[in-house]
Amino acid sequence: MRKSSLTKNTVSFLTKSAALACSMIMCVSLAACSSSSSSSDSKDSSKSSSSSSSSSSSGSEKNQIAGVTATGKLGEKPTISFKAPMTVSDGSYVVLQKGDGDVIEDGDRVCSQGIALNVKDGTELMDTWTKNTPDCSMVVDSSTLNSTYYNQIKGAKLNTTIGFGVNDENSSGYSYILAMTFVSKSKDYTKATGEKVKDVPADLPKVTRAKNGKPSIDMNGYKGSSELVVQPLIKGSGAKVQESGSVKVQYTGWLLDGTQFDSSWDKGQATEFALSDVVKGWSQGLAGQTVGSQVLLVVPPDLGYGDKAQGSIPANSTLVFVVDILATY
Repeated sequence: MRKSSLTKNTVSFLTKSAALACSMIMCVSLAACSSSSSSSDSKDSSKSSSSSSSSSSSGSEKNQIAGVTATGKLGEKPTISFKAPMTVSDGSYVVLQKGDGDVIEDGDRVCSQGIALNVKDGTELMDTWTKNTPDCSMVVDSSTLNSTYYNQIKGAKLNTTIGFGVNDENSSGYSYILAMTFVSKSKDYTKATGEKVKDVPADLPKVTRAKNGKPSIDMNGYKGSSELVVQPLIKGSGAKVQESGSVKVQYTGWLLDGTQFDSSWDKGQATEFALSDVVKGWSQGLAGQTVGSQVLLVVPPDLGYGDKAQGSIPANSTLVFVVDILATY
């Protein structure tokens, strides 16, 4: 499925490192992001709808960023103020605005708008508000999120804005505050959920699935195709997968003789990836499909691995996949 390997672990867009912030920024380099806006002096902090608060715990005080405030209507781009220059450390944070929406729970996929501010001079390095491009790659899960992010985001309400300190001088040359506003949330599907497609061509492989959603296949005498076959088996009602987007899926892959060569179901974990990171048969076949769908893909060699063997996949193989689309972002 992936261009180089079918057995890589799930792509993690949010990890237990400062790279978490970079996934939100969506820039190859912060130096490539620029803006003329800057933060104002902290003397305007009286205008803030919320400000950093002191804690009775010395441990909490150590992790909180002092002197940073925010003004603005909840759920809209806030104005962040602090006196520059200042320093921040990884794992530091400040609650800038307390939201008024639904409580964010464990396992929620959360969409966030963000602003990154250089703590040396207050300049705005990036923001997702201007073009309305929220980052929805984050799932609230203690096994994938840095503990600071997990502990602060879980239990917060939508429209909350939290500033996280990122000390990234050694790699990007910047140390900054990433102010994240949590604007929506959802739960990922665990299997395809939608209407069964009734007009599936009779000559295609026959797919059945267990109660948990795991598919089985009968090749039904199918001999393959020289062109990509994209056949929805279950039509979901969720968001449409974009060509430039990423997806979370469960899948199983077979050779034309019925030999299974890979399955995320057997690994016990769904996988996530950008469509740009997988073979053309997948990127072309999944673009335009909807979340909740189950799709049968028949991938000819030229849209798969071509004349190169991949593990248990022989060279020049036509590949058959059943893919459940659980989320997209």
